[in-house]
Amino acid sequence: MDELRTVREAYGDTAPPTMTEIAQARALWEEKPPRRFRLGRPFRIGLGAVAAGAAAAVAIAVAGQGTPDRPERPDPAPGIDLNEKAVLAAASKAELAPTGEYWYSDVVSGQSYIVKPKSGGAYAITGAASELFGWHGVRRGSGEMYYGRDLPARPLTARDAAAWREDGSPSSFRVWSGDHYATYTTKATRWRSDGPNTGLDPKGGGTFSLGLSAEELRELPTSPSELAERFLDEKGTSKESRFLRLTGGRLPRALPNLKLQTVGALLAGPTPPKVKAGLMRALATQPGVHAVGRVTDPVGRQGVALAADPLSYTDNGEYGTAKSEQGTYWARYVIVFDERSGALLSLQRELAVPGGPYRTQRPGFVIDYQLYRGSGWTNTKPSPPAELPF
Repeated sequence: MDELRTVREAYGDTAPPTMTEIAQARALWEEKPPRRFRLGRPFRIGLGAVAAGAAAAVAIAVAGQGTPDRPERPDPAPGIDLNEKAVLAAASKAELAPTGEYWYSDVVSGQSYIVKPKSGGAYAITGAASELFGWHGVRRGSGEMYYGRDLPARPLTARDAAAWREDGSPSSFRVWSGDHYATYTTKATRWRSDGPNTGLDPKGGGTFSLGLSAEELRELPTSPSELAERFLDEKGTSKESRFLRLTGGRLPRALPNLKLQTVGALLAGPTPPKVKAGLMRALATQPGVHAVGRVTDPVGRQGVALAADPLSYTDNGEYGTAKSEQGTYWARYVIVFDERSGALLSLQRELAVPGGPYRTQRPGFVIDYQLYRGSGWTNTKPSPPAELPF
């Protein structure tokens, strides 16, 4: 099946997907774990990105270092505060956000790997890390611009940093990534501009999340039930729910994950504040999605969160994984909001039950993530930040 044609039919013409998105989408249809590519052309963050990468969103939702299984779901971890009121309170704060002439978004992504030096003392690092910054004019013809840079690989926690120092503080890490070895370094690259026409596109602008225009976004309903029917109903008739329908027939267990991805895309873009609040409330009522209290994102920001039911992932060595790293683990997708402002903080996949390559890690270990360093409206064309996010 042509997954890219499927996305175009479901969402219309949008920005072309990156190599990462193509690999992840193909992984879904071929049921293989995706390879991670280093930073290429930055995608349209919070704008046309999800429309272009809709198939990739499903692949992210179901693919990891192995293939999702179907065993029974484990019991929720004890002591979790199912604090739905906190999520709804964050949604009410989202109603107060301002608007402007240009929408910008600054997104950081990465994946965790376990380094096992010969001297012992395994530790976790964040690798395959990149930062993508883009802005998009509110009207057609008001311009758009994209930037990207590779970020340093680094120890994941203070305990990992101590083990890294005991290992001699290496500046590069060779790790197994899905079906190949990859090397990540502790150095960052400079910002690279890779927007249309090698930088600024004066004719761009006007098309945002899921391919909707600013006017279409403004006209969206604010009712949680109406928004759920349009964007989160796998049996619905809207063009936005068509991909959910396709996925529901093929991988129904992935639907809660995809719904988190869909709402995340709309929250990351210039969707009107009251619509964002309605989407958060709608997501909180979806089957397989639960409020899980407070969660910390990969840069230490704490927020309230919703999580999808965990899935199991098994690596049986089909793609070359060492026998010592094979096995099954459970993981869940989590969307985190700032409790004070209602802003989207991150989408992350967390370990629920240790096993496989993560057998030495604890529940809550972040396997991979996409965090939102900043986004919002401005009346002037913004530039990417000079300082690193970590």
